[in-house]
Amino acid sequence: MVAHVRAEAKGDERGALLSFLAEQRGGIRRSVLGLTEEQATSRPSASELSLAGLVKHVAETEQTWIARARQVPPAVHRDESTWHESFRLTGGETVASQLAYWEEVAAETEAYVRGVPSLDDTFPLPKAPWFPPDERVSVRWLCLHLIRETARHAGHADIIRESLDGASAWDLVAREQEAARS
Repeated sequence: MVAHVRAEAKGDERGALLSFLAEQRGGIRRSVLGLTEEQATSRPSASELSLAGLVKHVAETEQTWIARARQVPPAVHRDESTWHESFRLTGGETVASQLAYWEEVAAETEAYVRGVPSLDDTFPLPKAPWFPPDERVSVRWLCLHLIRETARHAGHADIIRESLDGASAWDLVAREQEAARS
């Protein structure tokens, strides 16, 4: 929490945006803390969402947005027939492999945001019915969008985890801090 305050106090907008994104990522990462693969892939609520699927989805989504900003093809291409696969583990994927992949994506995001000349630099939105045609957005918008997307799914993860074993987000923060001290 102190890093967030320091980044803002120094007027480091990039650092503040990246800190808030990292904080939301942490909520999702902690949601799988101490779970088995079976627990992490289970769907204990009325939703089709699982914790493992959320980890995979947010990693793929973040990587796709950074690829868009760089104007290169994303590592994983999803279309109308495969988008649902971003919400579940397939093949030999595991929670650990998705967390490792997300760690690489997070480093790529940080490098991109820190390396772009200005947060005001823009890139085109993809052609899709839900985006205005020929619209461009800034890197600042991208960071805020990633924070919003990740935070939304962190909330989903909180509910799913509590449904599994009653552990709240605060319980998981305490467990993570305990493990770090050990």
